Amino acid sequence: MSAARSRRKRKDPGGGLTAAGRRWFARREGAELKPGVKKSRGRMTPDEMRRKGSWAVRFYGRARLPRLRDRHGKPTRFALTAAAWGEPVPRTVAAARRIARRGQALLAAYRRNKKRTR
Repeated sequence: MSAARSRRKRKDPGGGLTAAGRRWFARREGAELKPGVKKSRGRMTPDEMRRKGSWAVRFYGRARLPRLRDRHGKPTRFALTAAAWGEPVPRTVAAARRIARRGQALLAAYRRNKKRTR
């Protein structure tokens, strides 16, 4: 199998990695990657809130965002990661910042929940 073809199997065209891609990273890097959390806020466990909130702030809360669209107007892999996490694919910087704010709200809810359980 060609290298390009096997690379395609690891990347989900809708954003994120496939199960094969996560296994490949586990073998190559020792990473324990999990699929993105697609649940709504009310149905998430505290750990899922922390994971999704951290992802949203890390990706879309950056001072300088990578491109969200390529030169043909299609969403970049960076923008498509939102779909892998159950969020709408951002078309503008403002939309990306909204995802980051939702991530901050999830982290705040996680911290409140954590204090309550102590």
